[in-house]
Amino acid sequence: MVCGKVKRESLAFLADNPFYTKRFAFYVGRRCRASAIKDIARELHLDWHRVKELEKQYMREQLRRAGNPGPKVIGIDEVSIRKRHTYRIVVSDLVRERPMWFGGQDRSEASMDEFFKWLGPKKSAGIRIVVMDMWKPFRNSTGAHAPQASILFDKFHILRHLGEALDAVRKSEYHRVSGKNRRFIKGQKYTLLSNRENLTTEGRRSLKLLLAANRRLNTAYLLKESFGQLWDYTSEGWARRFFENWRDSLKWQRLKPYETFAKMIDRHWDGIAAHCHTENKVPLGFVEGLNTKIRVIQRRAYGLRDEEYLRFKILTCMLPAL
Repeated sequence: MVCGKVKRESLAFLADNPFYTKRFAFYVGRRCRASAIKDIARELHLDWHRVKELEKQYMREQLRRAGNPGPKVIGIDEVSIRKRHTYRIVVSDLVRERPMWFGGQDRSEASMDEFFKWLGPKKSAGIRIVVMDMWKPFRNSTGAHAPQASILFDKFHILRHLGEALDAVRKSEYHRVSGKNRRFIKGQKYTLLSNRENLTTEGRRSLKLLLAANRRLNTAYLLKESFGQLWDYTSEGWARRFFENWRDSLKWQRLKPYETFAKMIDRHWDGIAAHCHTENKVPLGFVEGLNTKIRVIQRRAYGLRDEEYLRFKILTCMLPAL
């Protein structure tokens, strides 16, 4: 019986676009991991949109092969996708060192709930540690869906708050002093905030002059450097004693930003003290490395408004090439 229709045979080696093979689509996808779509399109004499669709097929296959195993240790962070405080949430598997979820409409508790709904109650119950910043909606959602998990506040976010406090002291000192004393402070923000071992010889010389010229900045800098010892303690009691001594040393120093920082640490102490327990020692450098990769992806795709494409790029940036 003749059906009167034109039919096409399905061939396993063809890409979603039947004019190209999967092998070619995967080649394009591999090239796009390190280069912009525009450059690959120009090199291969293809349309920009065609290259993008081939790369998306490649990334979908990467995610399919990676699967979605239940995580034991996760990291939660937000990423700004455009101006005017437009955020999305990125959740990473810190054991397998790969981002596993990108979504939400903002960084609210409801958006965080979407992740746990996607993960499911069974896998949520298997989470042992959750690393996050001190954003309350993230804590509330985690407490509701994974109450058994220990919450650790990300050390890098905490130290960033301390760096902002030091910079606030620097700005106030610049406005307080006058004349030639200002020249030691002006333009020295990154000299103060950088780790001493990362400074060049010239940077160390500038830092030495600055600290010698301004007593209050010298005190603030030494307090910032000493605070890092908090992460070395394996006893919660000794960690608390160190923090209380550090907070007491702020008396009579007239360092208001540091006093505000100390109050913030006191309010969030449980998530900081959790770092002391041996079973909670997890490598946190991956989260910062992922943030750097995401910024590179966003710079390379500047002006691209396809959020699905951005989601694919973030979720596959740590996966092995096919």
